[in-house]
Amino acid sequence: MPKLALKIDVDTYRGTLIGVPRLVELLRRHGADATFLFSLGRDHTGRAIKRAFRPGFMKKVSRTSVLSHYGLKTLMYGVVLPGPDIGRGCADILRGVRDSGFETGIHCWDHVKWQDQVRNADMAWTEREMERAANRYANVFGSAATVHGAAGWQMNAHALRLTQRMGFSHASDCRGSHPFVPVWDAEIVNCPQLPTTLPTLDELIGIDGTDENNVHQRLLELTREPRDGHVFTLHAELEGIKLAPVLENLLRGWKQQGYALTSLRELRAGLDPAKLPRHEIRWGEVPGRSGELMLQGPEFLADVGIGQDANVRSP
Repeated sequence: MPKLALKIDVDTYRGTLIGVPRLVELLRRHGADATFLFSLGRDHTGRAIKRAFRPGFMKKVSRTSVLSHYGLKTLMYGVVLPGPDIGRGCADILRGVRDSGFETGIHCWDHVKWQDQVRNADMAWTEREMERAANRYANVFGSAATVHGAAGWQMNAHALRLTQRMGFSHASDCRGSHPFVPVWDAEIVNCPQLPTTLPTLDELIGIDGTDENNVHQRLLELTREPRDGHVFTLHAELEGIKLAPVLENLLRGWKQQGYALTSLRELRAGLDPAKLPRHEIRWGEVPGRSGELMLQGPEFLADVGIGQDANVRSP
């Protein structure tokens, strides 16, 4: 049975407080597994207002009704209102997800800060942000996280190296087509990437006649030919609240198509990293999303005649 992993990004305090418990209940009702990735510091969603000047951002906002999904109060956090501490204030909810049998992991410390600054950040900044998230995760759960999924699919070379150095079993930091071992500027990072393979709801709604009533049909068309290794990213703020009926339609549809709805952990368990292809990781755009993000690039072919992992491109 082909596996389709559900990856849940939890960006905000509201998403954690309201969306996460609803998703746990919905998934258990449908017998579906999933991976929850948490933002663990303060919710500073309001500071994302500066993105209004980014090409394509306002067009996306107008399509996906940010106010109705996130709520006015959330859009004021970090600007007019102090941002609530998600990891501290919602610790019981986070542990409840784990206790319900779901995989949990790290999304980020500060969602807006990571998404807006990591691309050009230095090693010290990157390490500080990832260590803050890792330490808070360990304090909440009593153990280290084994999976990382970057906010906004935004990373840098330092962050990729840290997924290996910090001991993550697997990561889902980019968009792509199948699991792989990432390569950055000919440097191999030994932490398998399980990329998001399908478009998100907010990338589809409002385009070519797609709305909340039929967006599930568009996604199910993309998975009609079953294959192993699909990863669908959903958001606690969207599918956990207003778009929950869409998620229910997707869960039913994917089960009818013959998929096992699983976690990143289960997807990783069926892989042998030594046999995974190596792919370059690069910046690029995805239809329906503003700005650039990390993408799975072409396969990396190395001449291993000098040493087992000689980082020399084949001619």
